[in-house]
Amino acid sequence: MRTEARAKELNGIPILHYVVFFVLSINLLVWDLYSKWHVFSTLGFEHRQSESWFVWLWGKDVFRLMTSFNHGALWGMGQGYSAVFAILSVVAAVAVIYWLFLARGAQSLWLTVALAFVLAGTLGNLYDRLGLHGLRDDLTGQIQYAVRDFLYFQIIEWPIFNFADTFLVTGAIMLLIQSFQADAAAKRASEVIAAQPVNGHTA
Repeated sequence: MRTEARAKELNGIPILHYVVFFVLSINLLVWDLYSKWHVFSTLGFEHRQSESWFVWLWGKDVFRLMTSFNHGALWGMGQGYSAVFAILSVVAAVAVIYWLFLARGAQSLWLTVALAFVLAGTLGNLYDRLGLHGLRDDLTGQIQYAVRDFLYFQIIEWPIFNFADTFLVTGAIMLLIQSFQADAAAKRASEVIAAQPVNGHTA
């Protein structure tokens, strides 16, 4: 029985969690890169847009695709610091792998899934910041070291974003939820310990 249990684990982490992490992160990354390629190849760049996909009851456009290059971070923050964010992306990717498989965070399936979203989003935007998409500025002919964005909720004038951004936000929300759960578990544990008898008396 012990041999079978060990066969299902690697470094104290269930094999299933390795599979979930790599399959999920790879598929999310592929979807992000494919969607960027497809939209930019179809519409062209920059600021080319599709017809509105949804129209509100009073005629207000809700959502459309619009190609845009983001030289900053999420939602357009930090414009002009693409190289800095590229370095931070590499650091974040290394931190995710360390946290999961060396610090054994992957023992938690929830954390494994959350960080799979984070890694996919990080690598998807890092690919663009390194200019690996090969897209060039129309005027200068220089490679655009910028993230390709195209999802645009026009009805609320939300900053244009991409699927990698949604993966990052999803992972961050999952991590936040886990932190609340961890705090609650720690509180319950402390209450149980406090209620234990000490020298024949309750604390």
